[in-house]
Amino acid sequence: MIAGLVVAAAASACYGTGSVLQAVGSRRAAREAAAEADPAQLTEHGGPTLSSTGRAARTWEFILGTALDVVGFGLGALAARMLPLFLSQTVISANLVVTAVLSIRLLGIRLRRPEWASIAVLCAALVLLAVAAGPQGGHQAAPAFHWWLLIATTVVIVGGSLLVRRMGSRGAIVAGLLSGLGFGALGIGVRVLNGVDTLDLGRMLTDPALYAVLIGGIGGMYVHTVALQIGSVNGATAALVIGETVVPGAAGVLWLGDVSRSGLGWLAVGGFVIAVAAAVAVAHFGQEEDAAEAPSEDREPVGV
Repeated sequence: MIAGLVVAAAASACYGTGSVLQAVGSRRAAREAAAEADPAQLTEHGGPTLSSTGRAARTWEFILGTALDVVGFGLGALAARMLPLFLSQTVISANLVVTAVLSIRLLGIRLRRPEWASIAVLCAALVLLAVAAGPQGGHQAAPAFHWWLLIATTVVIVGGSLLVRRMGSRGAIVAGLLSGLGFGALGIGVRVLNGVDTLDLGRMLTDPALYAVLIGGIGGMYVHTVALQIGSVNGATAALVIGETVVPGAAGVLWLGDVSRSGLGWLAVGGFVIAVAAAVAVAHFGQEEDAAEAPSEDREPVGV
């Protein structure tokens, strides 16, 4: 249990640092596009195009952030095999704290008291979850579960990308949530992936869960990049937290046998609900901050 918590915490640190670096690169690319007055960088709804997202992905900050995400992915996958999903995904989601602290230094964002309070509550909820978590369930799921995971992940990423494109500059929180659902599907897929324990490559390549992992990871990273281009980094990351904790946590309990310690089910439920509520609060306050500061001349333009 302790080793799993350390691995999940390390994944959280990588993801949080990577998000801020990606935001720095995305915003620098957006400023350069604005200076060039390049109309190809915006959709008709005010959101970033594939061209502008590709431009952001070529900055050194974004590349370094992506490298950290890859490391975080590996550590997160390991944590998903070592801990109950409701615990591993929630600990990983604490990258919100890392993101918030680093965004002060690297993005010049000022957090207000409600945001600090929400982050503190999230940390307290993680402690409750760690105390209440019991043994992990199994790694096996019915074949139909693997197929439904692939179908749902594809619908969320493809349909969500189209939706965010239509919403344009108003879609940051939705994009963050969709990316979280993609990363959540990644966690579930890694947990049930066939052939991992025995290193059977043939079973892995024929398992739909593997392709759910790839679509959820790559698609989630793309949609998260869009979210960082068009809105508050803290708000988008908090929305991501909701997506990557609620669905995997529920799937682990309902279908994979994850349980809490005997007599501490109420504490696990309470910690989980509080953690999600705190993340919602950070997303809400981050969105307010983004709207309030948008007219400011010295605010870095995002996605424009």
